[in-house]
Amino acid sequence: MIVSTKLYIPHVRNSLVCRPRLMSKLDEGRSAKLTLVSAHAGYGKTTALSEWAKQCSEPVAWVSLDNQDNDWIRFWSYMTTSIEMRVPGYGQRIFPLLEKGTSVQYERVISEILNELNALSSELIFILDDFHLIELPAIHHSFIYLIDHLPPHIHIYIASRTDLMMPTARLLARGELFQINIQDLRFQLDEGLNFFHDTTDLLLSKEQVTELFKQTEGWVTGMQLAAISLKRSDNIAESIHRFSGQHHHISDYLLEEVLRHQSESLREFLLNTSILNRLNHSLCQAVTGQLNAQEQLEKLEQLNLFIIPLDDNRNWYRYHHLFSEFLRRVLWESDPGQWEQAHIRAAYWLENAGFDEEAVEHYLEGKQYTDVVRLIEKNLHTLMQSKSVTLNRWVSVLPDNSFAEKPMIEMFYISILLGVGEWEAAFRRVKQAELWFQALHDKLPGTEWNQVIGNIYFFCAVTSYLQKDLVQTSEYFELVERYMPEGSLFQTMGRNRFQGYDSFDDHLAFIDDLHAADTFLVKWIKVWKKKKVYPFIGYLYASYSKLLYEWNRLDEAEFYVNQALGRKDIEPFARIVIHNTISAARIKQAKGDPDGALALLTKVKSQIDSPDYELFMVKIEAEEAIHSLQQGSSEYALDWMGRYEMAHTNEVSMVRVAEHLALARVLGECGRTEEALDLLERLHLLLMKEDRLRDRIKVLILQSMTLQRVSQTEHALVALEGALHLGEPEGYIRSFIDEGPMMGVLLSIYLKDQQTNSRLRNPLQVSLTYVKQLLQVMNITPEDELSLKEILTEQETKIIRLIGNGLSNKEVAYDLSIKGETVKSHIKNVYRKLRVSNRVQALQRAKELNILD
Repeated sequence: MIVSTKLYIPHVRNSLVCRPRLMSKLDEGRSAKLTLVSAHAGYGKTTALSEWAKQCSEPVAWVSLDNQDNDWIRFWSYMTTSIEMRVPGYGQRIFPLLEKGTSVQYERVISEILNELNALSSELIFILDDFHLIELPAIHHSFIYLIDHLPPHIHIYIASRTDLMMPTARLLARGELFQINIQDLRFQLDEGLNFFHDTTDLLLSKEQVTELFKQTEGWVTGMQLAAISLKRSDNIAESIHRFSGQHHHISDYLLEEVLRHQSESLREFLLNTSILNRLNHSLCQAVTGQLNAQEQLEKLEQLNLFIIPLDDNRNWYRYHHLFSEFLRRVLWESDPGQWEQAHIRAAYWLENAGFDEEAVEHYLEGKQYTDVVRLIEKNLHTLMQSKSVTLNRWVSVLPDNSFAEKPMIEMFYISILLGVGEWEAAFRRVKQAELWFQALHDKLPGTEWNQVIGNIYFFCAVTSYLQKDLVQTSEYFELVERYMPEGSLFQTMGRNRFQGYDSFDDHLAFIDDLHAADTFLVKWIKVWKKKKVYPFIGYLYASYSKLLYEWNRLDEAEFYVNQALGRKDIEPFARIVIHNTISAARIKQAKGDPDGALALLTKVKSQIDSPDYELFMVKIEAEEAIHSLQQGSSEYALDWMGRYEMAHTNEVSMVRVAEHLALARVLGECGRTEEALDLLERLHLLLMKEDRLRDRIKVLILQSMTLQRVSQTEHALVALEGALHLGEPEGYIRSFIDEGPMMGVLLSIYLKDQQTNSRLRNPLQVSLTYVKQLLQVMNITPEDELSLKEILTEQETKIIRLIGNGLSNKEVAYDLSIKGETVKSHIKNVYRKLRVSNRVQALQRAKELNILD
């Protein structure tokens, strides 16, 4: 529900001191796309913008933000509604999209907002007050995108206590960001003199005002507090002196002075109503029990006690944030029981007025958890679709048993526990839920009970999967199919959000037994592939194509990944699309089509429409960085590493395993061996702890390659043997052979070493047949020389080195005093011997084999 009072420009008192310098400064902001007014509480940001907005000749749209607006749909709904109030007809294409809730494509909403803003014929000012309360990265990302593409006749002003938590350097560089800070907002001495002379009855000397000005450093609210306090002083000179240096928090001191001098009735009114984000006489009467609430509000306004009218009719008000924060702290510390009662009374009024979301917030503060659950259940469908962030926060703070036997809330909470990694707690709740809801069989209609029990069996399947029991997982999926063949909404919940290293998306990252995974994936792909709307199958396609790829069954892998990418039902789900696209790109690379692989990665970046766009970009561009290294170029990889501030000293986490592996590869290939090995060692310890076989193998392989590059062959063989030992039972192939000729060299050394006298002190059990199989796939026979480097003749080595220095064929011929045709013939031989097909690949392999040293 839209709260209309948040869209009115706050009222400006007639007694306000004129501040032409600040008004002129705000006018300058119209030369930029974005104006940031930033300062701590009490510096008059809202007052200044309100006054300026009232004077502005162009339409001004306004939104007063609060904590509940930290939701993507809600934020842009308020923004759109505010503009529509000033520009009738605006938002006709935007509102229908926002009504879709979390299923909407965010990029499309912003595109429509920009289209409609472009269509406006006149200038428009938009002001967002208290923007520091907006912390959701998805909002920040879409907001900065809006600013980047904002039409020149639209200007946005932001009031915030903090700097923006989004990249603004390029806006500054282009002159598109204008900043107004504390220095601009502070009263100058002449304004301080005018304030005391024009707006108070105090007869202060210029010296006394100057002393107060110095003590408050031009802090607007501090001077207002001082004026209120001094009106009751019997000795003004002594009071002014007492302000100086004796209180670390002058605001608290002055506010205590203000509160202490009010009547008991007014003090009670202030304390009880401080819990409200906005107030009117009816709500205040309900919270305080005082029948003269309207008179109290008017009295507060007459006394200038930090109350701000939110509309011209004086129906709704709010307290100055600094004042309300102080009052709330006093109420909580002095009488926690009264704090809870005030919230409960506020919740009753708000619920009866139809403001359910605000009521829930107050019920939570009042510890009325039954009422919280009742309102959640009443609005659950809407909340899950469009307010999942808010719902997540509410459910997470409720006591464990407060929603027992409430099926959908219970399952939503289970999904939260699974999402944050609290697996043991989720397991316990699933078992309890299965018992509870079995007992509901006779109490619910058949269709409803099927939905309940089907969802429970889905979570039973999830918990079995997390215990790596694929047989039992499959049994529970059969029950899901029986009771809910259309699938569970929890199967795709949050699938457009970034979850990092998600055990549910990439099955091979979690399940160590590839043969069991093969059986499981084939079975359920056959069951679900005929369903037209069943996006959950997209994860199975991605995992199965990766499995087939690992076993070097490239054509089959390509078939399954194309099946996934051809389905319409997976398109809205960023995580599913990205997993399948990365798999498809690797297959193309392995089949000798690097351009096709890069095209897929480039295309998917434009397809992603998610609140977590930037997080997904790190993942996709990490894959592009690896691709660039495979093509013999490190420029893109180095740029990726710098752009995302990737460093080997960063803490390793399961959320970023793929990026850690990419970074280690970049560091190793760029000669930063110690950094690469340090990162890989820490990552290996983490993966051992988490029992993640596939990526342990990848780490050991990267360790062996990195060590071999610096000629530490014995240590490289130890790491390689560890990878072979782990990989052989599951049939790992591509993880080894994708490393190219250097892996061929190392495998050849390992094979000969094991056939003679092993240099490894405590060799692991590795079948030499397995090693020969890998070499055979790489077209290297045991009879080949140990080092491909030795295959090249002296002349061929000279030619590849000259090419590495950037010389053309003609220049190479001139330098070696040979014919151009001879150079071409040598290059063909180099290609054949190094098993490459172009110059870039030849240089990369020559680099790996230290031929270019």
